[in-house]
Amino acid sequence: MNAAGVYALAGAALLLAVVLPHALRSVALSAPAVLLGVGALAGFLPLPDALMIDPVRDREAVQHLTEFTVLVALMGVGLSLDRPLSLRSWRAWRRWGTTWRLLLVAMPLTIAATAALGVVAGLAPASALLLAAVLAPTDPVLASDVQVDGPTTEQDEPDEIDEADEVRFALTSEAGLNDGLGFPFVHLAVLAAGGFALHDGIVWVGWDLLGRTGLGVVVGVVAGWVLAKAAFRGLRPSMRTAETGEPLLALAAVMLSYGLAELVGGYGFLAVFACAMTIRSAERNDEYHALMHQVVQRLERLLTLVVLLLLGVALSGGLLGALTWQAALVAVALVLVVRPVTAWVALKVGAPPKDRVGDHHLGPRERLVTAFFGVRGVGSLFYLAWATGMATFSDTDVLWATVGLAITVSVVVHGVLATPVMRWLDTRRGEWAAG
Repeated sequence: MNAAGVYALAGAALLLAVVLPHALRSVALSAPAVLLGVGALAGFLPLPDALMIDPVRDREAVQHLTEFTVLVALMGVGLSLDRPLSLRSWRAWRRWGTTWRLLLVAMPLTIAATAALGVVAGLAPASALLLAAVLAPTDPVLASDVQVDGPTTEQDEPDEIDEADEVRFALTSEAGLNDGLGFPFVHLAVLAAGGFALHDGIVWVGWDLLGRTGLGVVVGVVAGWVLAKAAFRGLRPSMRTAETGEPLLALAAVMLSYGLAELVGGYGFLAVFACAMTIRSAERNDEYHALMHQVVQRLERLLTLVVLLLLGVALSGGLLGALTWQAALVAVALVLVVRPVTAWVALKVGAPPKDRVGDHHLGPRERLVTAFFGVRGVGSLFYLAWATGMATFSDTDVLWATVGLAITVSVVVHGVLATPVMRWLDTRRGEWAAG
């Protein structure tokens, strides 16, 4: 795709970004599903080469576009979460209990189950592990219909600000964290593709799994603390962007935290999310958080629509050509069986008594909804593009086809069901409260 194609596609995406959210407000259909369909239909047309994209041929372009899209989404997710997470408060950690179960139980189970299915489907072990690693994280980009709306700043007392919807909080916080936590397993697949020795395993656990994760969090927290200090309490008025109402600090935070984390070897995705959470924890009832979130949200929407248009064009332009029926079953099973089952098991572990449901806990129906809506999307495209640039995998075409199908199934199924299911859940909650 050349520069002219990029401009044309960006213009089309921007136009649709302005029109679609209002046009689909009363329809049980999400903008991502519509954009994917528009792109797929466009792929059947005799488009100029400038508008066609091949993820294998254009791997670097796909990698950088999806990378930036995920980074912007992670900043938006971090700024939108009202529930604080203090490293010094055990109570705060317990209030994130649902998130930890999804990350520490559901995600490893999903990776193991998907890798096993990949091997059964005929993929090489390294390719099966890569498929599992790239599809295991839920997506912060395409899950907006089931995530929290944005930062709440109306309360007079910052301590009163918290999430009212446990399902949306669980899905939002999970998507914010597991995009970074999925990276060690992608690294493991890259190592496996090149031959795996005992020494590699030790390095992977000590550095890729623990060291780089810790570095990413530390860099993000420090960057967020410095930026929040300057924005809200800078020594000079010109530094206090919260007073001037300049929301572009959020984009500066994205690039600064990501760049610094990657420079020192940490995971940049985790750094961006940690940076956003740290900024959100400062002056929690200040309207500046909402201003930053609005800017980030608009940019995220544009980038998302560009990615989905490209994916739709690629789907009908030959991306699914290498798809086998076994790989197709793996893609469908991941979205409709593996994720719901593993997440339900994770959420069932240590579930509270019924009389405690609602106190930062999920009820039975809420667990089912949370388990089902494990949206797959842009993050998977980035991981696959990055990994196939780092190592040679024998089933690259099949991997791209399988990931493309899994995202399509997720976008369509979750996009159609998100609004009615969340409305049903809200109605049931109202009945419980009234009864």
